[in-house]
Amino acid sequence: MTLVQLEYLIAVEKYGSFSEAAQNCYVTQPTLSMQIQKLEEELGIIIYRRDKHPITPTKIGEKIIAQAKQILKEKEKINILLQIEKGEFTGALRVAVIPTVSSYLLPMFLSNFIKNYPDVELIIDEVTTDEIIGGLHKGYFDIGIIALRSSNGNLITETLYYEPFVAFLPPDHKLIRKSKLNQNDLNVSDFLLLKEGHCLREQTLSVCKTDNSDWVSKGSKVVFESGNLDTLIKLVEQNFGMTLLPYLSLQYIKDRKKLKQIKEFVKPVPKREIGFVYSNTFIKKHLLDALKEEILNVIPEELKANKDGLIIR
Repeated sequence: MTLVQLEYLIAVEKYGSFSEAAQNCYVTQPTLSMQIQKLEEELGIIIYRRDKHPITPTKIGEKIIAQAKQILKEKEKINILLQIEKGEFTGALRVAVIPTVSSYLLPMFLSNFIKNYPDVELIIDEVTTDEIIGGLHKGYFDIGIIALRSSNGNLITETLYYEPFVAFLPPDHKLIRKSKLNQNDLNVSDFLLLKEGHCLREQTLSVCKTDNSDWVSKGSKVVFESGNLDTLIKLVEQNFGMTLLPYLSLQYIKDRKKLKQIKEFVKPVPKREIGFVYSNTFIKKHLLDALKEEILNVIPEELKANKDGLIIR
């Protein structure tokens, strides 16, 4: 039994395909298949059923794969200990970020992180919160950056900042003359929403003091539920409705006309808590700390404390 064979085992489980696993392990499919077959012969068991697509492990195969993950994690711990001892920052860090954070946060710190940690391979995926949570449990991601919820399973969380919401109104909306909005001003039927699965959708409904079952579009012949916040912004400009925006998005709005369509809320200001989420078995803590430092270096000071805020989850 070799560590390479164990790596191949895990790759097949991850991708559900011998060919895709081989491609991602940078070997030919016959080489990967042969190594897994040798391991099966050595152990005297069948680890993978070849007659199903995607490829699935047998019951004993599932146990072997779980143990293989633990063995490789222990091996990785040795490398991490050596890195820390030498003061080195190397290796891959797989980070998953929700779309309504990635669009605005990543451009703020990414260049500095790459410059300060050139030997770290930062692999970033933009996915929904549920996909991040599932990916962390399965070991696909090292860290998630999400709007923290009341319950994140058995995962560890660390707060980064508290981000207020602002309203983006159509030019001729009845609330456009108000200097600041109150939550009671909001009518959920006025809102354009992100598709289900995006946490900003649930947060918008919470700010409007309603839920999915109560939301019914009234007075409109078209219901827009986009997966992209930039699309909603364009639709607001065409008077199709209003939407909520995260505070960090404002730095990318330069047009004075658009800025006049932005309305802040009176206290307590509705906010979301943005933070890290990761498994209790995560071992690259020095890389997480480096990432956290780079992010906090660019976050406005007023977002680092929850003063007079109403956390929306």
